[in-house]
Amino acid sequence: MKAIAVVVAVLGLAAAVPACAAGYPDKPIKMLVGFLPGGGTDVTARLLATRLSEKLGQSVIVENRPGAGGMIATAAVARSAPDGYTMLMASAADAAQHLMHKDLSYDLLKDFAPVSLVVTVPFALVAKPALPVENVAGLIELARAHPGELRYASSGMGSAAHLSNELFNTMAKTRIVHIPYKGVAEGVTAVASNQIDMVFASFPSVMPLAAAKKVKLLAVSTPYRTAVMPDLPTVAESGLPGYARYGWYGVVMPKNVPSDIIDRMNAAIVAVVSAPDVKQAFIKQGLEPKSTTREEFAGFLKDEVDQSTALAQASGLEAAR
Repeated sequence: MKAIAVVVAVLGLAAAVPACAAGYPDKPIKMLVGFLPGGGTDVTARLLATRLSEKLGQSVIVENRPGAGGMIATAAVARSAPDGYTMLMASAADAAQHLMHKDLSYDLLKDFAPVSLVVTVPFALVAKPALPVENVAGLIELARAHPGELRYASSGMGSAAHLSNELFNTMAKTRIVHIPYKGVAEGVTAVASNQIDMVFASFPSVMPLAAAKKVKLLAVSTPYRTAVMPDLPTVAESGLPGYARYGWYGVVMPKNVPSDIIDRMNAAIVAVVSAPDVKQAFIKQGLEPKSTTREEFAGFLKDEVDQSTALAQASGLEAAR
């Protein structure tokens, strides 16, 4: 009798798991954002959450937990219950945090379940008005002729702008010097005022200055031309073959979330991001909509961590002690 009871209990438990997953979601879902409202991560999360709420029939609530370069929110999601009701709008910064903080309480590749990429963030390569170049090939030629004399701006060590330019330096065999600012916006302003030679920056931050002819738009950092400005060539096609570097935002959940729940969320995200009106809303924000399978996103995250690590080693960036 005891053995029969055990078998019945086990069968009952096995049957209960799919039933629970099949009813997902049956309560509101939290989407954590590690930055203040109004930034790219937050804008992406809110655009996605609104339509996911409609698609899933449950509210998807964006919760901002800013601080420590996004690590507070990331750590909170890593610690949350693996039930599918807490997820993170992760960003490219998450793939580089281990470079700055060796004592992280989580591992991006081991402690999370990738769900889907949502958007990529193309960077514009812009130069100061007085720089005597009109394309990437000309910039490389000038930089090689004057090693250590050209300077580029970024928002700090390990930032997207920093690593984008270090990849450029590595591939082009140039030595353009890093000048960190408090934010990319300050760096763009410095380029416009001829204080700094160049910067990789988001399109929203450079478009007004480009329209006013206060900066030169040389290329886009993605491997393909962007819908934001389709006539602008890529870095790869205008002088540096193989170059590709960009920001991104995507959804992850804690590890051990049931696979069918992840599949359900992935399907919902893919459907939302594929909708024409959602695509246009992202493009207007300078974002490129790009959903993936969960397996593709897992591979993408590994590549991002590997590339960030390699670039950090090449530029002498070490984890904080």
